[in-house]
Amino acid sequence: MENDKKRSFEVALSELEEHVRKLDGGDLELEESLSTFETGVKLIRECSELLDDAEQRIIELTAAPEETEASG
Repeated sequence: MENDKKRSFEVALSELEEHVRKLDGGDLELEESLSTFETGVKLIRECSELLDDAEQRIIELTAAPEETEASG
C-alpha cells in the first residue's frame, strides 16, 4: 500500500482472509490467481509490520521506569 494512511490490522487481515477464500474457491483463472496471491503476500507483509509496530509500542510502554528515563 503506497498511500500515506495505512490500513488498520483488522482491515488488512480481513482483506487477506477474503483473498484466501478466493484462492481456496478454485474458480479463478491463472492470472487472477497469481494477482490475488501477490496481493495476499503484500497483505501478509503489511500485517506483519503492523504487529511488529504494536509489539514495539508494548515493549516501550511496559519498560521499567528507569529505562524510559535513561532513553528520554
